[in-house]
Amino acid sequence: MEGFDDAGVFYSDDLRDMQNDGASQTRQAVKQKLKEFLRMYHDGNFHYKYRDTLKRNYNIGQYYLEVNLEDLASFNDTLADKFYKEPAEHHPLFEEAAKEVAGEITAPRPEGEEEVQDIQIIVQSDANVTSLRGLHSESVSRMIKIPGIVIATSGIRAKATKMSIQCRGCQNVIPNLMVKPGLEGYILPRKCNQEQAGPTKCPLDPFFICPDNCVCVDYQIIKLQELSDSVPQGEVARHMKLYCEKYLCDKVVPGNRVIVTGIFCIKKVNLGSKVRGEKQTVGVRAPYIRVLGISSDSYDAGVSSSGPPLTAEEEESFRRLAASPDVHDRIAKSIAPSIFGAEDMKKAIACLLFGGSRKRMPDGLTRRGDINVLLLGDPGTAKSQLLKFAEKVSPIGVYTSGKGSSAAGLTASVNRDPQTRNFVMEGGAMVLADGGVVCIDEFDKMKEDDRVAIHEAMEQQTISIAKAGITTTLNSRCSVLAAANSIYGRWDETKGEENIDFMPTILSRFDMIFIVKDEHSQQRDMTLAKHVMGVHMNARNVDEETAEGEMSLNFIKKYISYCRSHCGPRLSEAAGNKLKNRYVVMRNGTKEHERETEKRMSIPITVRQLEAIIRISESLAKMQLLPFATETHVVEALRLFQVSTLNAAMSGSLAGAEGFTTQEDHETIVMIEQQLKKRFPIGCQVSEANVISDFSRQKYPERSIYKVIHTMIRRGELQYRLQRKMLYRVK
Repeated sequence: MEGFDDAGVFYSDDLRDMQNDGASQTRQAVKQKLKEFLRMYHDGNFHYKYRDTLKRNYNIGQYYLEVNLEDLASFNDTLADKFYKEPAEHHPLFEEAAKEVAGEITAPRPEGEEEVQDIQIIVQSDANVTSLRGLHSESVSRMIKIPGIVIATSGIRAKATKMSIQCRGCQNVIPNLMVKPGLEGYILPRKCNQEQAGPTKCPLDPFFICPDNCVCVDYQIIKLQELSDSVPQGEVARHMKLYCEKYLCDKVVPGNRVIVTGIFCIKKVNLGSKVRGEKQTVGVRAPYIRVLGISSDSYDAGVSSSGPPLTAEEEESFRRLAASPDVHDRIAKSIAPSIFGAEDMKKAIACLLFGGSRKRMPDGLTRRGDINVLLLGDPGTAKSQLLKFAEKVSPIGVYTSGKGSSAAGLTASVNRDPQTRNFVMEGGAMVLADGGVVCIDEFDKMKEDDRVAIHEAMEQQTISIAKAGITTTLNSRCSVLAAANSIYGRWDETKGEENIDFMPTILSRFDMIFIVKDEHSQQRDMTLAKHVMGVHMNARNVDEETAEGEMSLNFIKKYISYCRSHCGPRLSEAAGNKLKNRYVVMRNGTKEHERETEKRMSIPITVRQLEAIIRISESLAKMQLLPFATETHVVEALRLFQVSTLNAAMSGSLAGAEGFTTQEDHETIVMIEQQLKKRFPIGCQVSEANVISDFSRQKYPERSIYKVIHTMIRRGELQYRLQRKMLYRVK
């Protein structure tokens, strides 16, 4: 009968303790394996990766260790599988194991540092990513990896991991209470369990927290939005709240594209008080992610790393394409092939997609490498279609309309968090397009105050915010592709610069400005109509092969990403000398034009335009993966600048174009054209001799009448019978 009274064996109340002992033994075994992994793992040449990194980080005061789960899987596949399935249980064990290993490898420590610091394990994984829409109930408490874009970050706050509470009545202190990790808190007991001999008992809810005896860590809340590529048409992008702590705080800013590795958790939702006697809903939980690792995509890559890596065959095809001399023409031909003509505009958009080289000066200032383009002119000239295509082909693209966009929507807004009542900053379209292209349609419909808000974002590529006590600067390193109509709806040649309803301050920030005119030409209209009929009758599916010489959208998208990440060309010395001389000629030509017209041009030619030509030259070199922009690139850049910005700057009134210098002559010509447009509809057929004789009887100068008719014929607004007598006499 020996051992009959042994309580540890025969009392059923202790069965739970026996189970706890079994679980404790299992935890100790797992922790021992994790310690063995940290000590013994090496990458083939007996370089003990994690042991050496842990020792180096600890000695410099960085108490964290980045661990790749693929390394753990190669060391112990079962352990890695358990970590994926039960990360909430195994991650604390991993940190305890790292703390014990750090204590072993850093001994002996200096006096006063006998206590080993806690080590944070930052997890990395090469697993495939899951979209925010793919997270369901079965993913709760599992390890997940999702891509997204950061749109808001909170300030750094403190959260208690261990705390002590004290009773108000009996002063009883309960020390070292463990607080659950993440956004879960600790529920204080409602009654004091201390035996009281006095007449007064402890009241209800007697406990309060002792701040001096709490152990706290830093934490930050991040608002993550899913990438625009994974948002179905017509739906709103979904958001997820991220919880970061310790060394994961302040790793990202709004606008960063990130890949998050963490635990998919849920927290209780506080639905407030009861309404009209209705019971509060029980069991409702809100999802969030407790971050174990976060990586931000680099700006220069210009593409989300969530996509598949490039293969050797793709890189070889990129090299072959870059070696071809007509790469610029082929890329321009592949941009919106369903749109007829507009070759120079397509070439300019190709330069915008590749961009120049961003430069950081020794004094800390930067020079932007992104190219801004403005399409200005008549409606129905496919400006919006070019913008939509640029948004699709760009690795990072945001499309917005000027009428539906405010200054805060384009730059950044400051809102109040409904839970904490603190102000939180959220990035706008130009922040979310960091490293890509933002397409702004109906640019002329924006309010003037909203256009002024993007001045800094277009040139300095930063957005400075000083609102509600928040003073900060966000990055907006993106190209701007804008489309606008003239102030009269259609481009009016007689109005000149009055067609452009923009301040010179915003126009000087565009590298290329195209005046898009709907010219009336029978041959051109016939060709255009034939092209449109062919597009509608022979519409192909997206999956079918493209036409000969054209490249697919996905191929161009990958090629742009590859060039932006692998090439940063500079201007060669010979090309710089050629450009210097041409810039002086351009400045003198515009000054003479201003003197002739006696008016300042709305599009000034300044040093910004010189830098624009440099950026265009670098983008042309980047298409060919060349380290330096040569004279050939400068010649093509000057040609593009000539057909865009310089032609737009020289498109003044009739007085300047035809050699009239006096204000009186200019007013006479404007009056004649107004009378002509009232009498004859655009495109009608009239007799030139009859028109001139009619206006001569009204005592208008014959030379002025001829100039107006000749200009309107050249624009295609008037057709006329070949009666040349008056024409020869005026000449």
